Amino acid sequence: MASKFFLLALMAMSASRALASDPGQLQDFCVADRTSQGMFFVNGFACKDPKTAVVEDFFFSGLHMAGNTSNKQGSAVTAVNVAHIAGLNTLGISLVRVDYAPNGQNPPHIHPRATEILTVLEGSLYVGFVTSNPENKLFAKFLNKGDVFVFPQGLIHFQFNLGTNKAVAIAALSSKNPGVITVNNAVFGSKPSISDDILAKAFQVDKNIVDNIQAQF
Repeated sequence: MASKFFLLALMAMSASRALASDPGQLQDFCVADRTSQGMFFVNGFACKDPKTAVVEDFFFSGLHMAGNTSNKQGSAVTAVNVAHIAGLNTLGISLVRVDYAPNGQNPPHIHPRATEILTVLEGSLYVGFVTSNPENKLFAKFLNKGDVFVFPQGLIHFQFNLGTNKAVAIAALSSKNPGVITVNNAVFGSKPSISDDILAKAFQVDKNIVDNIQAQF
């Protein structure tokens, strides 16, 4: 009986680890068939016939170009995921380039489906992430060119350019479609809006302050 229980526990542990990231592929590749979307629903994209795959299914050009940072946050994210390279389907990885103006930031956000590893290519950044409740511990560090930092999956994290020159970073994420939830957009810019009574109580501020913040979104 004990050995049977141990076997079941081991199988459960293995299954939970396997489900912790994108499902693994069972063939060389599974180029996304975007034309099938809308006909049926799958967790990701269905595969097109591999005989119809072409080299362009595995190619993207554009990360050499700087993003437009003339916005309120002073940053621009150029993503390369399964929506941009169909051949990434089922491979469990994607990429982003992030450009930061002086004093620009990639505001606090979450990737619900991926861990992120970021490398600074130019300039310097102040980066960090916060652990889950109840500790809410901040892990933060100043990074320079060539430095690497990891943001664990599902945790709120950020990057801020404290320098007087632009900064550039590139990051890999452990999902073909990692998703992103920008905290301020989700909380104050939801459609329809979250009640200002709820947000005022959550943030322990006056409702007028909440109304002013929501108006920015």
